[in-house]
Amino acid sequence: MLVKIINHSNNALPAYETIDSAGMDIRANLQEPITLKPLQRMLIPTGLHIALPSGYEAQIRPRSGMAIKHGITVLNTPGTIDADYRGEIKVILVNLSDADFTINHGDRIAQMVIAKHETISWQCVEVLDDTERGEGGFGHTGK
Repeated sequence: MLVKIINHSNNALPAYETIDSAGMDIRANLQEPITLKPLQRMLIPTGLHIALPSGYEAQIRPRSGMAIKHGITVLNTPGTIDADYRGEIKVILVNLSDADFTINHGDRIAQMVIAKHETISWQCVEVLDDTERGEGGFGHTGK
């Protein structure tokens, strides 16, 4: 799939790091470093604008290394970039650690996964069909 992109940063375009990667790392586009204090959240610009085909979305997800090593994650995981959005992609990062974390220009801050989705219509009914699971949820299969 060919996707149109505008890159207002001097960072490389998002790219797959391995042949079977689902996500592409995206980088911070900053004039100066930003320090996230513990429990602080901030909107981080990327300088990227994309035009996805109808029926697709871009999901913005955390990078596992940042999460385990530094406690940094994407707050609204996954963030959704709709096909009709043309603004700059920005990432809401939050620091869940007990230490300050500094983000520099060009740092890989999240990953982007392009996914197909369906558009549905609702059908109002009085009863849903039965399943083996039924209404079981919130850990009903575990101890």
